Amino acid sequence: MGFPCHPPRSRSRRPRPHRASRLPRHAEARVRAREQAPAKVNLFLHVTGRRADGYHLLDSLAVFASLADTLTASPAHALSLAVTGPFADRIGPGEENLVLRAARSLCPNGRGALIALEKRIPVAAGLGGGSSDAAAALRLLSRLWGVPVPSTDAAVRLGADVPVCLAAAPARMLGIGEVVAPAPPLPPGLGMVLANPGLTLATPEVFRARSGPFDAPAEPPPRFPDAAALAAWLRGTRNALEDAAVALCPPVADVLAACAALPGALIARMSGSGPTCFALFATVAEAEAAAASLARAEPHWFIWGGGLYRDRRGGL
Repeated sequence: MGFPCHPPRSRSRRPRPHRASRLPRHAEARVRAREQAPAKVNLFLHVTGRRADGYHLLDSLAVFASLADTLTASPAHALSLAVTGPFADRIGPGEENLVLRAARSLCPNGRGALIALEKRIPVAAGLGGGSSDAAAALRLLSRLWGVPVPSTDAAVRLGADVPVCLAAAPARMLGIGEVVAPAPPLPPGLGMVLANPGLTLATPEVFRARSGPFDAPAEPPPRFPDAAALAAWLRGTRNALEDAAVALCPPVADVLAACAALPGALIARMSGSGPTCFALFATVAEAEAAAASLARAEPHWFIWGGGLYRDRRGGL
């Protein structure tokens, strides 16, 4: 019996950049703006309730890894999107792409831009890649077009993760994602390993498969003095979608176990709705060494090791 998690289309062992996807030279010369769209990682994710309209209420501490997609934009008569990078074949530049939807929401009266997206974050992986791309597009085009970045209420219409991705800094996510609050100051220099078994999971399927009582909101301390204190507090929280994700996609359990077994790992957990899992480390060097070791053991997985996108002592 098959699992409702899906393998990548590519048969290659590990994602490799596409060589034939450069923009024309005249377009490269006219690039005016650039933005990074970092991967979002949920250090914990509680499901605290469900609204009458079916949307789940969440409580989560989100951070951003330095693994990131890159967006560039230059002026043009019409709005267009070119997608390149290791995961370009997993998404399309069609009209429903979140980057184009974000662009149209920012300036619906038809301003143009030539947008290029280099896709390095795995797709449908629990890392908020599409939402981070949409948020980066909003920041990028607000500068290019000289218009304000939309409000949180407008941003959440693009996706529940878009508001937190707009800030791209550690933050507490509440409500359905429309409430973004400052995170307690995090220890500097944290490292992280991300591991994905080369599969995808659809977020709606995972939420539908979730069962059991709702979680209480978390109560974080005012600050975390060091990485060990952060990990100790996180052990009193959970990702409420982990059991559902494992039921739908059993290889997630193998990834979790592999991450937990890495030397120096302080805690291992699934991010978002999966199937990507992470391990937290006290230093970037430890994370990079652990990622290299895991990549040798699991050459078919997507594995990344590094630090946080913004290693800030504080929230937003």
